[in-house]
Amino acid sequence: MPTQTTLPFDAAAHDEEARAPLRTLPVRSGHWDELSAPEGGLREPWQQFFGLLDEAGVAGLDSAEASVARQVRENDITYNVYADRGGPRPWALDVLPLIIGEDEWALIERGVAQRARLLNEIVADVYGPQTLLARGLLPPALVFGHPGYLRAVKGFVPPDRQYLQIVALDLARSPAGQWTVVSHRTEAPSGLGYLLENRLIVSSLFAEPFRAMRVHRLAPSYSQLVATLAAAARTLMGHGPDDARGANASPHIVLLTPGPFSETYFEHVFLARYLGLTLVEGKDLTVRNDMLYLKTLGGLERVHAVLRRLDDTFCDPVELRADSTIGVPGLLQVMRAGNVMVSNVPGAGFAESPALHGFMPAMAQALLGEPLALPGVATWWCGEDAAWHDAQAQLSDALLLPTWPRGQPGGQPGTAGTPPGLAAGPQSLAGWRERIERMPDAFTIQQPLRYSYTPRYESGAGMLGARPAVLRVYAIADPQCGWRVLPGGFTRLAAEHQESVSMQAGGSSVDTWVLSSQPGTAFSMLPRPMQPGDLRREQRRVPSRAAENLFWAGRYGERAENGVRLCRLILGSLEGSDAGELSGTFIELAAASGLVPSASGDVRRGLDAFERVLVANLHENARTASIGQTLAGQAYACGEIRGRLSSDHWRNVLASRNDFRDALQALSLVPASASSSARDDGVTPLRRAAPYDRVALIRALDALTTQLSAISGCQGDRMTRDEAWRLLFAGRHIERVAAMATMLRIAAQERTLTTPAGFDVMLQLFDSTLTYRSLYPGRLEVPALLDLIVTDPTNPRGLYGVYGRLRTRLDEIAQAAGGPRREPFAAQLAPIEALPTLEDLCEPGDDDRYPALVALCDSLAARMAATSNEISARWFSHATPPAAQVWS
Repeated sequence: MPTQTTLPFDAAAHDEEARAPLRTLPVRSGHWDELSAPEGGLREPWQQFFGLLDEAGVAGLDSAEASVARQVRENDITYNVYADRGGPRPWALDVLPLIIGEDEWALIERGVAQRARLLNEIVADVYGPQTLLARGLLPPALVFGHPGYLRAVKGFVPPDRQYLQIVALDLARSPAGQWTVVSHRTEAPSGLGYLLENRLIVSSLFAEPFRAMRVHRLAPSYSQLVATLAAAARTLMGHGPDDARGANASPHIVLLTPGPFSETYFEHVFLARYLGLTLVEGKDLTVRNDMLYLKTLGGLERVHAVLRRLDDTFCDPVELRADSTIGVPGLLQVMRAGNVMVSNVPGAGFAESPALHGFMPAMAQALLGEPLALPGVATWWCGEDAAWHDAQAQLSDALLLPTWPRGQPGGQPGTAGTPPGLAAGPQSLAGWRERIERMPDAFTIQQPLRYSYTPRYESGAGMLGARPAVLRVYAIADPQCGWRVLPGGFTRLAAEHQESVSMQAGGSSVDTWVLSSQPGTAFSMLPRPMQPGDLRREQRRVPSRAAENLFWAGRYGERAENGVRLCRLILGSLEGSDAGELSGTFIELAAASGLVPSASGDVRRGLDAFERVLVANLHENARTASIGQTLAGQAYACGEIRGRLSSDHWRNVLASRNDFRDALQALSLVPASASSSARDDGVTPLRRAAPYDRVALIRALDALTTQLSAISGCQGDRMTRDEAWRLLFAGRHIERVAAMATMLRIAAQERTLTTPAGFDVMLQLFDSTLTYRSLYPGRLEVPALLDLIVTDPTNPRGLYGVYGRLRTRLDEIAQAAGGPRREPFAAQLAPIEALPTLEDLCEPGDDDRYPALVALCDSLAARMAATSNEISARWFSHATPPAAQVWS
């Protein structure tokens, strides 16, 4: 085993602490050591790197590592792991880079570019003439049995036969020092965003070594990616009637993401911003007349190119997976019609199968007429009897990999017939013989490769350790159908005590430096320092999905406030002397607000039964529109627009849902176990029939009220006030008008407006008690009450005032959004002057039920429902209005 070494430093250049030698731990025998040469001492690039460290020297690595952690936290760089219930993980980035010399990179570059050309030709042949299949160079079962082969793409030819624009190869260095291809990534290669973020952080920490060692810049490759997408998309411009942009116009390119629950969602957001693309989800796009459009507040905008980040089979639920909710219905038809460029072409995923390694040398000779420049890991596909027997003759232990993606067709990971995969390590072939022979196509055998060890700084021990490393290198197509290899890579390290490399299993990443003998370019895609003359107050494009979630975030927020206020009022009044008098009003209010099921017989069997039903349906799993459900809906809507919310805003949204959920759990006010079904009357039975702590529940509702007020404050004070923000408050106003109208109608119909207790209830529900008492101390007069809560324009919860602000807000949104001309909202919502006067509203009628007030409330509630539907049709679903409603 190699002995421990130390790194010497120049005493003249470093202080006493920095001169202290840094201990290095030896790597495992039989693995290539990236840091140290076999004869001892550092390899040349590392000698240069450590010699260029600043005065802090090695002692400064602790502070550098702390700086990395701080930047990861401040930039909110995360990696979502599906198994983590606690949410996204902070991104794992080591402080030291992987350094690759110029001559060594030239070999990698040539081999990766060649593989990219070969993979594009393989995909083109499989979806075209299929000569590889006819000549027996690629087994048909390996292609047609793969779920990544899409029959809907057969015969499709993209411009210039360029099926792939991004290809990634995972490379590992063998014990002999030779870079070997471990896997191919052709479907939607990930890592480009994390790679760039790693570079921005690490290069700033080691600015002098980065400059002096002439590390290749990454920006030109990203610029080429945008240029390649734009060049291909530009050929499609002018095909549609809405595309009269002019010869010099830029095509509209979007980055299609599965959404916030994707494990690499952070890099989707980061990459879209860096490349200047519009980040969209499938719900943001729609197909009309074989064209692809982005739904925005300003109407439908033509999309010419899609850089996708979702798996092949999820792209189009019409022709691929019918259960996909993240794809775009009709996308493949638009692609076949030649009206959109999709990168990479859906269907390229079959080329990622590890079984293809064994067939690559012959296919390279057939398609390119040349041998492979980079070797692949030794691989045998068990679907060929000869390969299976050859593997048994050569190996007793090997890696057993699934030929198809996990779960296809051998079942879920871990079941008896499923290949265990790379993470399980070498397996005894004899022990798996029976299962392989029962289902040979599903198994691929690979000879184990001992990955090289890359140095990493162990801050706790103050020394250099080492971990197995895999380097992902990217090839990007250029507009002339050539390939440029990005001069760097996305390097991943194995977790502690692990030989397989996996970020999900706790691995980390490192920046990758490729050295050059030539001066580096100063080109950067980051914006230059801004000058005052550069400032432009332009509104950013607002996708309809974001606008819709803002609209519903406002509605859910207002609905939660109304529900909590009503619930607190009811629970606080149940032991009062007026409880019986108000029982009918409370029941009707709770049913209309969704706090209790209106069909339930229990709610009308006395106050005790009503209270039991009320508290049993607070949880988010209740069968009513409960407070818990409203909070969950608010959290979901806000999660979809996370990038528009301040940190405090988002924390309050999550806390409101989680704290209230925990409070109900502590009070045992939760649904019964899954084995107990809900009753036919809609009441969710409680886990425990014993009395609950009413005081504790009211305290929980009080705390929730404070949190909801904080959310409302964040929405009013900490959000950009564009047309989308106006939609949020339009949602609040619609919900407020509808709720207040409903409350007033019920109070009038139940004849509680004229009773002292009912009078006080209405003031509390309209949050106007203090104002009324200051204006009319000691008086309970219906005209004064209706003036304050209905007609007073200065009252933030006055019905007419909120209604008037809603009309104004909707007109502002319509003017800012533009788009097709439609009937103005002012024509659908009558002006305040046309609403009943205070004198009309105060007329009690023959039965003291205030008919004018009831009619007003019914009218406003209906208008709010119609307005909500019009907003959805106009800005969210983009339904075409009837000709009679189009205004010129």
